Amino acid sequence: MYTELALALGLGAVVALVAVIFQKKSKIVLEAQDGWWGVGACPQEPEDDSIRPFKVETTSGEIEDLNLRLDQTRSFPSLEDSQFNYGFNSKYLEKVVSYWRNDFSWRKQVDKLNKYPHFKTKIEGIDIHYVHVKPKRLAEGTRAVPLMMVHGWPGSFYEFYGIIPLLTEPSSPDDITFEIICPSIPGYGFSEAPHKKGFDGLCAAHIFNKLMKRLGFDQYYVQGGDWGSLITTNMAQLEPNAVKGLHVNFAPPGKGALLMIMSLLFGRRFPKLFGFTEYDVKQLFPIMEKLVVDSIRETGYMHIQATKPDTAGRALNDSPVGLAAYILEKFSTWTDNEFKNLDDGGLERKFSLDDLLTNVMIYWTSRSIISSMRFYKENFSKGMNQLHAKLPVYVPTGVACFPNELKHSPKSWVEQKYYKLKTYTQMARGGHFAAMEEPQLLAEDVQNFVKIVEKSKKK
Repeated sequence: MYTELALALGLGAVVALVAVIFQKKSKIVLEAQDGWWGVGACPQEPEDDSIRPFKVETTSGEIEDLNLRLDQTRSFPSLEDSQFNYGFNSKYLEKVVSYWRNDFSWRKQVDKLNKYPHFKTKIEGIDIHYVHVKPKRLAEGTRAVPLMMVHGWPGSFYEFYGIIPLLTEPSSPDDITFEIICPSIPGYGFSEAPHKKGFDGLCAAHIFNKLMKRLGFDQYYVQGGDWGSLITTNMAQLEPNAVKGLHVNFAPPGKGALLMIMSLLFGRRFPKLFGFTEYDVKQLFPIMEKLVVDSIRETGYMHIQATKPDTAGRALNDSPVGLAAYILEKFSTWTDNEFKNLDDGGLERKFSLDDLLTNVMIYWTSRSIISSMRFYKENFSKGMNQLHAKLPVYVPTGVACFPNELKHSPKSWVEQKYYKLKTYTQMARGGHFAAMEEPQLLAEDVQNFVKIVEKSKKK
């Protein structure tokens, strides 16, 4: 045991030395070049920077086409006693399809989507869609704090509809009142898809920073989960003077972190040496089961989307039932991995079918499933050794660590990337789709983080 301890201490010292050297070399400013993602060559005349109101709409023809495709779906039985372990259970899928066909009202949900103001504006050749919600009431002498919230895959701007009123109309007079901007990632929902290769998270971050400046904000906060955490992290790296604070609910460790490797090798035996809590040990070990087997079991979609998204995507673009099964399976296992052992995947334990199908319909009506899947290829094809992945974040950061998140990141890992970590909250419950699943908890954590940052700036 003492030999192992000495080895761990020695390796820990090496890791610390390397970290210090790396930190000294990492004062590099991340920059992004303007791109052109529209059709054809970039025009010579200045880009139209007007902001246009937008409304979600539907037609009888759109609904009739959907119903026809739902009526023509061909069912196939699941294996006995398979629940969601082989994917979406066919028997429960029949219930979802029946509800979708006979009870779900897309027109009603369109009205709900239009409850908040929508807009579009063209940036770097493509239309960017966003929801912009200003507070109805502000205390005299106060200003709303601008906050951009960015979704991931297979979510959409709709994920934030439950949290928007909690942040723009807080119940406590001591709470901060926010002005919320929820964009659709280009290629998702009602944002135009890039027409050229290479559009990754850094490109999206550059466009979203431009969007905030176009809306008149010199400084603002950003929040995100899933791809939204990557994009908002990149926003903070690109514009550290504009982004006052970064809050994420998904913070995977940086690739190649020696501390992470060493802590996985020795952390179970010497948890305190690597800053692990009992909870960290429970979430991370045994390594083979937690980090290897689970990853292989749950990341097949990622390999498809990071290699040949257009092939599988074309099938999903044609079949609403296939699209629903593909998307909603993630709302089952990514909410709670144990839900795969339930006949209904636990979908209605945290979400309503109306909300789940509304998210699916955003993909269906905008025909954005293929372009949303391409985002994986664009990010992974460049490798994880890009400059932004190596660089730390110097913007004040808050992390909400939900217990059923896909991967657990201990505080000691998070601190290797986010140098000004102001809050690290072990949340009471919840999984990957935090804003939609636990809006109250996430709103409280965002409030707490921003209050701390705002207070520190006043000193």
